[in-house]
Amino acid sequence: MWKEENNRLKKEFKFNDFQEAFAFMTRVAFLAEAQGHHPNWSNVYNIVSIELTTHDAGNVVTDKDRKLAAAIDKI
Repeated sequence: MWKEENNRLKKEFKFNDFQEAFAFMTRVAFLAEAQGHHPNWSNVYNIVSIELTTHDAGNVVTDKDRKLAAAIDKI
């Protein structure tokens, strides 16, 4: 579940290994590019941490973030 904290939507995803985590990030990258909205994220081995905020709106959570979060969850 996404958590809204400090004007960001945050979620951590855990995978079996680095390859699965990287494949997920690749899919998210194409999705984010298509929506014109890009996450702040990090990856350490099998964990991908994502934070979403809308920079153009003053770094707050907007519908744009919620839309991308919902699309990411469908992956």
